[in-house]
Amino acid sequence: MNHASDALPPSGLWIRIAGALGFLGVALGAFGAHGLRGKIPENLLSAYHTGVLYHLVHAVAILALALHARATGARLTGPLLCLSLGILLFSGSLYVMAISGATRLGMITPFGGVLFLVGWAWVSICLGRRA
Repeated sequence: MNHASDALPPSGLWIRIAGALGFLGVALGAFGAHGLRGKIPENLLSAYHTGVLYHLVHAVAILALALHARATGARLTGPLLCLSLGILLFSGSLYVMAISGATRLGMITPFGGVLFLVGWAWVSICLGRRA
């Protein structure tokens, strides 16, 4: 049986990462709503808000997975990494693209989306076999 202490990094660190990602998502959302409105084209503002939505949804998912790992001893490092890197690549590329106007950065966004898909599939496999 795997224990939470076997997971690298430990679930407590993932809980802190989830909290930091949640905090950052709210801060970036507020910045987009108040600091970018009227300063960037509407299509880029929409892309920015999409980044915030996916950022926050996946921060909550990371928190839920970390709490589950802590409670059950499940090893979920793979899906946690995929979801975290997905936020970085998907949401991060949309943030930078919207703020800088460098729409070529949109080429990075699908890689983050693929990481989200892999992370969710991994969750399905890891948690589905425990049921």
